[in-house]
Amino acid sequence: MNVIVLVKQVPDTKNITGEAMTPEGTVNRAALPAVFNPDDLYALEAALLIKDAIAGTRVNVITMGPPAAAAVLKECLYRGADFTALVSDRGFAGADTLATSYALKCAINKIGDYDIVLCGRQAIDGDTAQVGPQTAEKLGINQITCVSKIEALDPNKKEITAIRSIEGGWEKVRAKLPVLITFTEEGETPRLPSAIKALAYKRAAPVSTGTGSPNDPFAEETQAANPMALWDIQAINADPLQCGLSGSPTKVKHINSVVLTAADIRYIDPGEAGVTELIHDLIADHTFG
Repeated sequence: MNVIVLVKQVPDTKNITGEAMTPEGTVNRAALPAVFNPDDLYALEAALLIKDAIAGTRVNVITMGPPAAAAVLKECLYRGADFTALVSDRGFAGADTLATSYALKCAINKIGDYDIVLCGRQAIDGDTAQVGPQTAEKLGINQITCVSKIEALDPNKKEITAIRSIEGGWEKVRAKLPVLITFTEEGETPRLPSAIKALAYKRAAPVSTGTGSPNDPFAEETQAANPMALWDIQAINADPLQCGLSGSPTKVKHINSVVLTAADIRYIDPGEAGVTELIHDLIADHTFG
């Protein structure tokens, strides 16, 4: 089996500040600490479980982002991924979901033959849940979204069965390979990084492989020495006009900086007199009655 996992380094939305957005309406990533997108960790774990169960499975990981995004690729290598690729180019900057899914489609096609593409349901910076489905549409393959578990996988029949979450319950979906699956945080708990692999890959860094062959971007003799490739627009044979801001029809018209301030606080005595006074006040301002 050949499995591809799409991951993303995202700003930590738990630490939002007034500098989180640029005047152009894009995320100011330098103003926020970066983390591994949570849903993507569940997709990676699903890929590693397939590798554990089916001999010969290869797990390839792709991320698109600035050079610092290589940190999440190292995390993937520490957990058991076989190969990683950083899709990075100034021409990708400012991409919306349409331009992002196009670039990812090109990167997936560079890898060549694949059986399954896995990714998180959504990224916490955009919360659109659009990139996975859009990538599947551009690849022209089946897709199953909001999956919590892969129930069965038959490499011979080229068929997969997954459990997906829906409002008020779940449903079982069967699809033919190749397929793209998006995972939620209901998936299997992501494994911890391996200390042995961390030592082995601690010096790993993205290395440009040039344009190379789109069908064999990492030959056997190359991958051992270079488990982390660096691909630009040319390397993935992408059209620059469909990448970054030029390929993004979504435009931010205006940004308002909203500052939340604490409201006035009134202490209410917990005794009978205090509660009685509060009830009278609520009746007087028509909150009650």
